[in-house]
Amino acid sequence: MNSFSTLHDNYEHHFAKSNPNMLKSMFGSTDLMPLWIADMDFKVAEPITAELKRLVDRGVYAYEFNTDEVFKAISDWNLKRHQLKLNSTSFLQVSSVLTGIALLIRELSNEGDGVVVQTPVYHQFYKVITTANRKIVRNPLKIVDGNYVMDFDDLEVKLKSENVRIILLCNPHNPIGRVWNRQELQKLIELANANNVTIISDEIHSDIIYSKAVFNSITSFNQKQHIAVLGSPAKTFGMQSISNGYLYIANEDMFNRIKAMVASMYLDHGNAFSAFATIAAYTKGEAWVDDLIVYIEHTIDWIQGFLQKEIPQVKLSRPEGTYQVWLDFSKLNISEDALQKLIFKKAKLALAPGTWFDKDHSQFMRMNIASPISKIQEAFCQLKIAIDEGA
Repeated sequence: MNSFSTLHDNYEHHFAKSNPNMLKSMFGSTDLMPLWIADMDFKVAEPITAELKRLVDRGVYAYEFNTDEVFKAISDWNLKRHQLKLNSTSFLQVSSVLTGIALLIRELSNEGDGVVVQTPVYHQFYKVITTANRKIVRNPLKIVDGNYVMDFDDLEVKLKSENVRIILLCNPHNPIGRVWNRQELQKLIELANANNVTIISDEIHSDIIYSKAVFNSITSFNQKQHIAVLGSPAKTFGMQSISNGYLYIANEDMFNRIKAMVASMYLDHGNAFSAFATIAAYTKGEAWVDDLIVYIEHTIDWIQGFLQKEIPQVKLSRPEGTYQVWLDFSKLNISEDALQKLIFKKAKLALAPGTWFDKDHSQFMRMNIASPISKIQEAFCQLKIAIDEGA
């Protein structure tokens, strides 16, 4: 029995999303409803908690490794959920998804090379590229008939002219929420292959897929030169602070090359809590995930209806996956500063500014909706009042 509608805030914590120093530095105030960071307000599936309690109750924390069983659990999960036949010996464990992406960028390109990102996109992608002294090459998504799509004409030009070695794909896309279809991914692969470019596919949100979409992993195309960062249980199960990241590398030579680099820095050493919680999640948490998706999709339905009826000037790009919503405030016809004042000061909401994801999206905000629907409803009511009162 899930408790997605229950507010769980009566315990001591130091969560980043509500950290007063972070809120003050980013949004100018601490008295805000924090809906900016991509984690959940829900309690995790009970099998995960039970497994963690089992480990704690032993009172012994000796060296304990179980990566083979972790990789098998991930493989079995992907076969059942996404019909992906993955070799459990082709996984590598790293400390986080971003760690894995950063390592791959350094290993598969040289300083000064171009890395394509499809903007607006997860803001930490910019950091892992620039700190590796690689060049960000923007391939902006375009809107066709109200939907975000890849601009292949622009991509083809940039692959030929910007010394691109890597396409850093986000699938499902954060913050837009698109789940790329097979035709789009096939075209992307064809362009990558024609230009000797490697696709690194960040698939951390791959399990949060709504009823009208189907997830397609880069690994399902039998293209061994491309790499899936199959993410972690973090987003699926709300385990951000206790999970590792996992790479899936089908090409044997590339696998051995990356494995040697990871091992040389001892980045493949996890801990028992992460390992056994991950196994419990993937082997016993499916019903919880199914209920979660239904619950959040219901929340999206409510948001869409509320905006259409109460705040029609705010547009929702309805997500096909992830538990983020991408909100377009451009119809308010106010400046970036005025919009931030409206959201942060008047509505008292901590939302992620669109400029985090792309400098040209100052009229957008990303909201995390993995919270009890009552909290989301309260947030939108606050937003309506602020807009009605005027920016």
